[in-house]
Amino acid sequence: MNPWWMILIGGAGMSAVMGLLWLLQKRTGDAGIVDVAWGMGVGLLSLFFAWGSVEGDLIRRIIVAALALLWSLRLSGYILYRVLTMPEDGRYQTLKEKWGTAAQGKLFWFYQLQAVGSLLFALPMLLAARSTAPLGFLDYLGIAIWFAAISGELIADQQLSRFRSDPHQTGQVCQRGLWHYSRHPNYFFEWLHWWAYVCLAIQAPWGWLTILGPLLMLHFILNVTGIPPTEAQAIKSRGEAYREYQRTTSAFFPWPPKPKQVTT
Repeated sequence: MNPWWMILIGGAGMSAVMGLLWLLQKRTGDAGIVDVAWGMGVGLLSLFFAWGSVEGDLIRRIIVAALALLWSLRLSGYILYRVLTMPEDGRYQTLKEKWGTAAQGKLFWFYQLQAVGSLLFALPMLLAARSTAPLGFLDYLGIAIWFAAISGELIADQQLSRFRSDPHQTGQVCQRGLWHYSRHPNYFFEWLHWWAYVCLAIQAPWGWLTILGPLLMLHFILNVTGIPPTEAQAIKSRGEAYREYQRTTSAFFPWPPKPKQVTT
């Protein structure tokens, strides 16, 4: 199938889905469902792109579709569980407070922006699926990065979940395991995972463009929808304990923490 037709069909489909979910969140009052759809959208678009790219190497198409779909199922399932069992994500509560009476109109366009995001982050899979090069070192490196990153993210999520389930830790800051070295190890491994698709696609025509994916993801995590709103909410709920965590622990890249300040 012509790649431009696949992009057009995929983009239109995601836009329609996000429009329906915007209507749903108006009824439920929980805007967090957009995060479920964003991740699942990337996976389903990747599956569609791999299916339509009959010119590409079949084994690579299967690998790309499988990795992207498994990632999306894990992420979307985890977020869906939180949406169904917990209050609305503090990030969206903050946005609604900030936008006031214009919140629903702005949320509509926010949802549409997430549709564009799903499409953009699925494009590396389109390039990878259309590559005719035989599997080689970079492909195996990409697979290894994928497994390492997903494993790290799973461990970080489990460590945080166990910490939060302990009633003695209410109002405290998780500094166990991977959280001892990074304030957001889950974000770090999520970002690392996107380099897997770069390795799988880099040999394709225009494959170098896939490098923009991890760079764009890094920008969003560090400056837009990731760390800033998450930490603003953490300071609200944990106060000085979280500020001390910020002073001693790397925000993103895992690194040994600084010594805590000693007050006299």
